[in-house]
Amino acid sequence: MSSADPVGRTGPHGQKQRPDAPAEAAGLVDAVRQLAGGHTSSTALVAAALSRIEAADPTLNAFRHLRAEAALAEAAEADRRLASGERLPLLGVPVAVKDDTDVAGMPTYFGCDGVLPPATADGEAVRRLRAAGAVVVGKTNSCELGQWPFTEGPAFGATRNPWDTTRTPGGSSGGSAAAVAAGLVPAALGSDGAGSIRIPAAWTHLVGIKPQRGRISVHPNSDAFQGLTVNGPLARTVADAALLLDAAAGPHPGDPHRPPAVDASAAARRDPGRLRVGLALRPPLTLTHTAPHPEVVRAVTALAEALARLGHHVEEARPRYGLIGLSFVPRATAGIAELAAAHPEPALLDPRTRSALRTGTRLGGRVVRAARAREVRQHRRIGAFFDPYQAGHGGGRGYDVLLTPTTAAPPPRIGAFDGLSAWRTDLAITAACPYAWPWNVLGWPGVNVPAGFTRDGLPLGAQLLGPSRSEARLISLAAQLEADRRWYERRPPATGTPATAGEGGPPGAE
Repeated sequence: MSSADPVGRTGPHGQKQRPDAPAEAAGLVDAVRQLAGGHTSSTALVAAALSRIEAADPTLNAFRHLRAEAALAEAAEADRRLASGERLPLLGVPVAVKDDTDVAGMPTYFGCDGVLPPATADGEAVRRLRAAGAVVVGKTNSCELGQWPFTEGPAFGATRNPWDTTRTPGGSSGGSAAAVAAGLVPAALGSDGAGSIRIPAAWTHLVGIKPQRGRISVHPNSDAFQGLTVNGPLARTVADAALLLDAAAGPHPGDPHRPPAVDASAAARRDPGRLRVGLALRPPLTLTHTAPHPEVVRAVTALAEALARLGHHVEEARPRYGLIGLSFVPRATAGIAELAAAHPEPALLDPRTRSALRTGTRLGGRVVRAARAREVRQHRRIGAFFDPYQAGHGGGRGYDVLLTPTTAAPPPRIGAFDGLSAWRTDLAITAACPYAWPWNVLGWPGVNVPAGFTRDGLPLGAQLLGPSRSEARLISLAAQLEADRRWYERRPPATGTPATAGEGGPPGAE
C-alpha cells in the first residue's frame, strides 16, 4: 500500500470498491444510546464505517491510514464488554483521529512523504479515547506539518470537500472534517494551531471546538508549536463535539498546561443565560488588508441577528488585537522547524516547509522566548474586552462572547495554492483566513458554528470566542444556536458533487 494511495483501489477488507455504502454514521450521542440499548453492535457500527470509507475515500481522500482488522477486533471485544453490562462514555463507538496524533503501531506522517517508523505508544488524547471505549478506525489526512488551511500534498494527493469536491475542506484538519461531514464517522479528533479545527469546520458545515490550551493533551508533543496547537473535536452537533471533548480531555503527567476540568456535555444541556456579544467583522491587522467576502458578512450578520432574537445583547465591537502577529510568526515557524528538522528525509518536504524551517531556525531561541513573554500583556489587553471593570461598555460591563467570521472567504478550489512560493502562500492563506490565529496565541477557547451557505451552496462558519477557560459558556451558547438554527439537518449530497436545490437543501440561507 503506497503512501500516495493509502486506502487503495480495494477497500479495508480487500474487496473491490462498492458504490453502495451503508447509510451515513449516526451521531456520537445517538451511537452511544443505540449501543447501550442493545439496538446495534459495535461490530456493526465499525464495519459500516469502514465500508463507508471504502466507498467514499477514492473521491474524498479523507484517510491516510486505516486499521480495519484491529478496529474490528476491538469492536468485537467492545461487544463482549457491552453484553456483560459494562458502560463507558464511548464504548464501541467508531471515531477517527488526525494524522499528527500518535496511534500505537501506525506511523505519524503528519502530511509528510517518506518512510516513518510506527509509533510505539498512543498519544495521550488517543489513550484517553481508548480508555473511554472508543474504537479508532483510522488516521485522517493533514497538510504537511499542519501549516496551511488546505489539505493537499504530494504524499497523499488532495482531500476534497463533501459539499463540492472541486473545493478544499480546509486544513489542516481537513481529513477529519471531510470524514465527519460526509458521515463516514460520527466524530473525529483534529488539532488547531492557527484555526486548523475551526477553519475546516466552517468550510464543511460542522461544529469544531478549539479548547483552552492544555484541555486535551498533545503529548508526546507537549507545548506543541510553542504553545499554539491544541487538540479538539469535529462533529455535526454541539452535543457530539462536547462528548468527544469530555472523553479526550485531561493532562499527561508531563504536560505544562493543566486547566481545571470542565464538563462540556453538561454545558451543552444548559441555557447560557443572557449574554453580551460583541460582533467584530473587521479582522486583526495583517499585511493583506483583508476584507471579508460579502456573503461571509451576510451569513455572520444573520447569526448575530439570531443571537439578538434569542435575547442576547449584540453590538458591533472592535477588539484591541494590537500587533499580535509579531508573537504568532516566530512561534509558528519555530514549531514547523522543530518538526521538519526531525524528518528522516528532509529533501522530500515541500519547498515551502523547508523555507519555514530556515525562518523558524533564525527566529528560534531568544526571539521565540520574547514572543512568548508578550503573551501576558496580550492577555491583559484583549482580556479587557471581556473584563466588566476595564471594557468601558454599557456602564462598565465587558462582553461575554466575541462573534467573528471564521474565515474571510468561502472554501477555495482544490489546487488554488499550487506553485506559490512560501511568501505568496502565506499572503494568500492570511487573506482567506485572518480571524482564527490570535486565539492560538492567547491559548483561549473558541467554537466554530455553521453560519449558513453561499448562494452556490458552499458552507460558511462563525467563531464564538471567549476569555480563558470559557468553554462551558461558548458550548452552551452554541447549543442554544443549534436548537434554533438546526444546522445538523443539512447534509452534503451523497455523491460529493456540488449541492443543488433538492440535494442537501436549497443553496442560500440556513
